[in-house]
Amino acid sequence: MSMEEKYIPGLEGIIASETSISFLDTVHGEIVIKGYDLIQLSKTKSYLDIIHLLLEDQLPTDEEKNSLANTLKSYYEIPTAVMEVFTHLPKGTHPMDGLRTGISSLAGYDSTLDDRSKQANKERAYRLLGGVPTIVANSYRILQGLERIEPDKSLSYSANFFYMLTGRVPSDLEERVFDQSLLLYSEHEMPNSTFAARVIASTQSDLFGALTGAVASLKGSLHGGANEAVMYMLNEAESVAGVEGLFYKKLFKKEKIMGFGHRVYMKKMDPRALIMKEALQELSIQNGDDSLLRKCEAGERIMEVEKGLYPNLDYYAAPVYGMLGIPIPLYTPIFFSARTVGLCAHVIEQHENNRLFRPRVIYSGARHTLPN
Repeated sequence: MSMEEKYIPGLEGIIASETSISFLDTVHGEIVIKGYDLIQLSKTKSYLDIIHLLLEDQLPTDEEKNSLANTLKSYYEIPTAVMEVFTHLPKGTHPMDGLRTGISSLAGYDSTLDDRSKQANKERAYRLLGGVPTIVANSYRILQGLERIEPDKSLSYSANFFYMLTGRVPSDLEERVFDQSLLLYSEHEMPNSTFAARVIASTQSDLFGALTGAVASLKGSLHGGANEAVMYMLNEAESVAGVEGLFYKKLFKKEKIMGFGHRVYMKKMDPRALIMKEALQELSIQNGDDSLLRKCEAGERIMEVEKGLYPNLDYYAAPVYGMLGIPIPLYTPIFFSARTVGLCAHVIEQHENNRLFRPRVIYSGARHTLPN
């Protein structure tokens, strides 16, 4: 390798793939999903619309949307043997590890696993989209020693997911906000987990294997795990004054404050975070309690003034999930469940136009010669 070639830590700014799925347009401030602005979609469309858009390349008609809902419901049930696996895992198993195990186990039930055609992959994608929420909710419940909550097909996709997570049917506002969060998490160009999935898929590995690797990537606190860290941090500070004291303490110690900064959104708030902030405001009014909102706003002000950093999606999605009564360890699995559709779209695209990822290195180690 030529010494003139430049090493970019973290591959920052390096173009790794050509895609028609999504694009972070920093010039116009848009998150482009199949030609549409994700933020505009989040205001008028549902998560099911995004599923259809990403897998079928167009927004659905009412008839297509109803058909999609029924297709997903047909995949809600998970093989009993897969659920049985969770009873044999240690009780302290992280929910993301339970999710990873569940997705990996599903591969054994695919009789056409070696078929990499687009149609076969799309059928797997729908199977995963139907089943992953069931795995997320019930793997956690089993590991907590709780009774499983069976899917309720009379509810919408997002309402059923919420019901399995919390044990209660959401209000109209709660259902809309939760669905909106899934939509916002659904796809975001080429973050670490998506890159991991595409690298795995480039070997001609199957969709289940690619998503299993993506779970491992998303588990990390610098990626999906950030939303959990945000909520723990907000809970640690019992008041607005507590947030201010905690943030200044962390800044003085040069500790990373989760939920701020993004490699793409450097000079403004992540637009998805703004939507979730508005959702938090609505929930605060409904619940008659704006304490979480005020704590978040206090932290936001401090970080803008002291560091010139702005909230990313995790910073406001976390308190939204908190107000919805969702257990904190489930925040990252929910992120993955929402992102499943984007990951599947990328794996399908990788299999359709494949080139094995095989980068090189700049060697910085020693060179030795063996003695004669």
